[in-house]
Amino acid sequence: MPPSKKSPVPPVSDEALVLIASWFRTLAEPSRLKILRALESGEQNISQLVATTGLTQANVSRHVQSLADAGMVGRRREGLSVICFISDPTIRDLCETVCRNLQQRLATKARSLGHP
Repeated sequence: MPPSKKSPVPPVSDEALVLIASWFRTLAEPSRLKILRALESGEQNISQLVATTGLTQANVSRHVQSLADAGMVGRRREGLSVICFISDPTIRDLCETVCRNLQQRLATKARSLGHP
């Protein structure tokens, strides 16, 4: 079967690359990934995120702010609670793709080392 032809990737400006790098830096923090993973199951308030992630309230609030600044997480008030949710659905796809790829690579490495 011949390799599939990929459509050419359009050029990206230097300014866009800076923004892309900033977006990935936001994801480079394990606590933020933990929060995103917690929100994959649905909306949660800050207290629920503290319980789900094991992070402190101050850390959850700080990381949610960073994720919101990057446009990945949205927030809304309900009474005294701040409800958080994933606002950019591509984040779910990206995390799933990266996790699946990493699991496949680790499984391949384990097989090459003689582990089942």
